[in-house]
Amino acid sequence: MSEKAFQFKEFKIEQDRCAMKIGTDGVLLGAWASLEYQPDSILDIGTGTGLIALMLAQRSSALLIDALEIDDDAYEQAVDNFEQSNWGDRLFCYHAAFDEFVEEMQDEEKYELIISNPPFYAEDYTSESASRNKARFAEALPFSELVEGVSKLLHSEGEFNTIIPYKEETNFIALAEEFGLFPKKITRVRGNETSEIKRSLLSFSFKEIKQEENELIIEISRHFYTEDYKILVKDFYLKL
Repeated sequence: MSEKAFQFKEFKIEQDRCAMKIGTDGVLLGAWASLEYQPDSILDIGTGTGLIALMLAQRSSALLIDALEIDDDAYEQAVDNFEQSNWGDRLFCYHAAFDEFVEEMQDEEKYELIISNPPFYAEDYTSESASRNKARFAEALPFSELVEGVSKLLHSEGEFNTIIPYKEETNFIALAEEFGLFPKKITRVRGNETSEIKRSLLSFSFKEIKQEENELIIEISRHFYTEDYKILVKDFYLKL
């Protein structure tokens, strides 16, 4: 992915100092995340460039949008991207590891929406860059640590949204249930109609209810997108 700035309809993302560049996963999650209950407080765990936090600032009127980033360069880049946006007064980035943040904040703040595009291992992924490894490999933030921390920071009526590899879906849901979090909505993502399911978009709450399930197909053919995908991301991409 290019290191050039990425221009969305209402904000710009500088990404030259970030290990992980703008990608489909982050845009999908930022556009898909539920704002049904109009959350006033949002936390984006592992914000990277700040993309998802900025998407939620555009989509919502939440007064408090906190982001968390452990990598030095990514943290500085997210702060700059927040300050250059129209919503700088509602966005704040913490520079800390997630376990430290949870320890500090669990008795202070409960978020009505927590969102994370977490690091995970991809079989075809190799990198000599330590920062890219940290951003992309689950060892940097194991799913168990992520879910346990979310359970301590999430408001009793709140929602936790994430995107993970489809093959991890069953285990992730079982892990979440150990911490009292139950799936509310699942959207499984295919690149095209004939490709395998690659990603699962998941929404959790503390309520055990019948979950909604559906599928999203991104492309009809290369660079020709389905109506469902275009509707989902039309408020962000310039050419859709």
